[in-house]
Amino acid sequence: MTDTAISADVERSVLEACQRAKVASRALATATRTVKDAALAAMADALVAQAPRIIEANEQDLTRGRANDMSPGLLDRLALTEERIGAIADALRYLAALPDPVGEVKRGSTLPNGMRLIQKAVPMGVVGMIYEARPNVTVDAAGLALKSGNAAVLRGGSAAASSNEVIVAVLQDALEATGLPRDAVQSIDAFGREGARVLMNARGLVDVLVPRGGRDLIQAVVRDSTVPAIETGEGNCHVYLDASAPLERSVEIVLNSKAQRVGVCNAAETLLVHRDAAPTVLPAVLAALHEANVVLHADAAASALAPQGVPTVGATDEDWATEYLSLDIAVKVVDDLDEAIAHIQRYSTGHTEAIVTEDIGAAEQFSSRLDTAAVMVNASTRFTDGAQFGLGAEIGISTQKLHARGPMGLAELTTTKWIAYGDGHVRP
Repeated sequence: MTDTAISADVERSVLEACQRAKVASRALATATRTVKDAALAAMADALVAQAPRIIEANEQDLTRGRANDMSPGLLDRLALTEERIGAIADALRYLAALPDPVGEVKRGSTLPNGMRLIQKAVPMGVVGMIYEARPNVTVDAAGLALKSGNAAVLRGGSAAASSNEVIVAVLQDALEATGLPRDAVQSIDAFGREGARVLMNARGLVDVLVPRGGRDLIQAVVRDSTVPAIETGEGNCHVYLDASAPLERSVEIVLNSKAQRVGVCNAAETLLVHRDAAPTVLPAVLAALHEANVVLHADAAASALAPQGVPTVGATDEDWATEYLSLDIAVKVVDDLDEAIAHIQRYSTGHTEAIVTEDIGAAEQFSSRLDTAAVMVNASTRFTDGAQFGLGAEIGISTQKLHARGPMGLAELTTTKWIAYGDGHVRP
């Protein structure tokens, strides 16, 4: 995001949208669970009913993406089908079934002077989102914001502009039909990067900003925003096969972690294998990855164990630090658990790390020594996901340590308020 001047018209328009969102957030903050859940159900039904219209708009985005040589991983993130729209709608219905986080009492006590004190969850207010090529995030953000009593101002990027325009209109119609303000969900896509910069500096109108996308986007928002920002997940995720890793389980977990869906932040990008396990498990793992069309960027020890007919590419230092988001994986043989942990500590982005092992002690060391948002023991990295964790959806996967970490669901979109009940108390 450059430092070029922002036009007065764009600045005024975006700030006016943020002001309308602020007004809408006050109505949402006191909305009952019944009202919010009815709106979520209406939004889900409207998405399914309008699926042909949404898919038509999405095809325009995909056509532009192909013309602009968008990577297969990003095209996959961008694409919407009836099945995907149905799943997105189901996520809204799942959110409706979850408890309302607003009003939950976090703690309380009666002080020695008789004053009663409680701390309870309240909405953030206005949540801003800046993201790329992910029309499903438009729905997830709107649904999570609504259920947690917040308004949402969304900047979804030019790659998904046609899809997001239709989706936001569908959601706004559903909100209005259930008696909630249309301005509870707004898009500023029409104002481009200038609009994003205004959103980033709308301090006082926007309460928190969540960037979601590639490293450059996330770092630009974290670096340049005056609105408090929550850093989300660039995902250089690792799978480590320990000395006791069983063959069949190793193949299944690595293959799922890497190839189940490549263009997502919880896909594995590096495979580490204990030297004692490598002769047994690595040939079969490499063969399975090759069969799934994964390019193997391997060190010398791993390359030497590749079966005949399974090609490898020599791994470089750059490979260990790369979030491919494609059918590529870096592969390294390590001497022991300590070397695996040291490698991950050097290259991890703090998203998700996985270990495959039958050694409880190794699993405990791996999970306790690594400073990361999620650790998977004998499970795929692909499970680091709001829906998979039972949160309904996620507004992002936070790799920071303040307030929210890991998949950000309803609870992470609330803050707290202290309320003190006195009986004429004055401080001596």
